[in-house]
Amino acid sequence: MKVLGIETSCDETGIAIYDTEKGLIADQLYSQIELHAQFGGVFPEVASRDHIKKIVPLIQNACQQAGINLSDLDGIAYTTGPGLIGALLVGSSVGCSLAWALDLPSVEVHHMEGHLLAPLLDDEKPKFPFVCLLVSGGHSMLVDVQSIGNYQILGDTLDDAAGEAFDKTAKLLGLGYPGGKILAELAEKGDKKRFKFPRPMMNRPGLDFSFSGLKTAVRLTWMEEIEHPQFNKEKDEEKLKQDIAASFQEAIVDTLVKKCQRALKQTGYKTLVIAGGVSANIELRSRLKQIESKLKVSVSFPPLKYCTDNGAMIALAGALRLQRKQEHNNKIRAFPRWSLETLQKA
Repeated sequence: MKVLGIETSCDETGIAIYDTEKGLIADQLYSQIELHAQFGGVFPEVASRDHIKKIVPLIQNACQQAGINLSDLDGIAYTTGPGLIGALLVGSSVGCSLAWALDLPSVEVHHMEGHLLAPLLDDEKPKFPFVCLLVSGGHSMLVDVQSIGNYQILGDTLDDAAGEAFDKTAKLLGLGYPGGKILAELAEKGDKKRFKFPRPMMNRPGLDFSFSGLKTAVRLTWMEEIEHPQFNKEKDEEKLKQDIAASFQEAIVDTLVKKCQRALKQTGYKTLVIAGGVSANIELRSRLKQIESKLKVSVSFPPLKYCTDNGAMIALAGALRLQRKQEHNNKIRAFPRWSLETLQKA
């Protein structure tokens, strides 16, 4: 079965084709980073219009890459939510139109289910059941994954997600856009012990997250340091940014690692999966790999290129659903908010 995957939930236009026998046979991605950099963040209307411009050429490129025609496809999968409603409607409209025209089954894909299943694109696939840490710009949650579609949220963010905290802190430090990645790179040069930032909700039971207090602590520290009478902007600012970035990242990583350990203990599972944009963070990957031998568990990540939004994860998730005869009769819909726990079990 060859399934075309369409991802347009935010600021990447991702198109891929997944073959259930051969695996991923085409992968095309266009990022809108340069378009949104002037705004310091994603401009929804600009994102939607650019998806419209790029989606058809990318579908054509994907078919050419795979060496197939549209008529060779067996199904269409497209992201229906959560995300920006205008951007989602672009992918949903094109996906449904193709399915109608080609008389193919189509399936709506939950964006976070795509991320959750992205590690299955790796050669060493995690086995069910497992605990998944979904950590991105809009989400920070721990999920009990028993099988495809059988999800229970163990812990969620009460305010800012980890990726959102990265981006907002980067903006505070004037690091540009996209800030999270720049901040993580800057942190590699800093002293992570210089500032002791709070680890939100670490001393409370449970698996929920909260990062707004950490973000506030960083802002207060930044203001206090730059307003100090002995602060020399030309001499001291770059080092200050590096040390704040490193100390901030350490607080985030400490919190995520501790909560993952709690979730593994609570469920008794021996497999931990990390997915979402922040799963590309090198420090987080390193720290979580360290707990493998300590807890005698297996820790899996998606390939680095599939941590951020992409069509491959949507094509894979759609193929797994369509194999189980789950389709949605080509309905053009979009859900800006959509709970993982409402998904149909496969």
